[in-house]
Amino acid sequence: MSFEDFSGKPEREKHNIESMGFVVCMVLCILLSTVFAGSFFCVADEDNGMFLESRVNPNEAPVPSLIRLPGIGRSRAESIVLYREDLCVANRECRAFRSCEDIEKVKGIGPKTAEGMCEWLKFE
Repeated sequence: MSFEDFSGKPEREKHNIESMGFVVCMVLCILLSTVFAGSFFCVADEDNGMFLESRVNPNEAPVPSLIRLPGIGRSRAESIVLYREDLCVANRECRAFRSCEDIEKVKGIGPKTAEGMCEWLKFE
């Protein structure tokens, strides 16, 4: 239907067409919203093989996991891993870190940085 076809209609019919267009648009919006919301929950429930814990064990964590800690960049994360490896060269069951204070032994990590990331660490 072109604009010329629409302009020749009586007012009542124009109103009906506009109302029907509005209803169709609203139904489409609701339908699309439902589809997107449903797809979000399906993705959230999928088991993609990745599990992220809220706490990181500095005795076992690789560099990418340590970088997630507040105040820790790649350089400090690598320093933590090197410190751990140097300390535990001979002993495989070595735990280089037993508490948050032990993290301060790593070069470049002071009390303030250790305190900021302490709530994100676990020592097992």
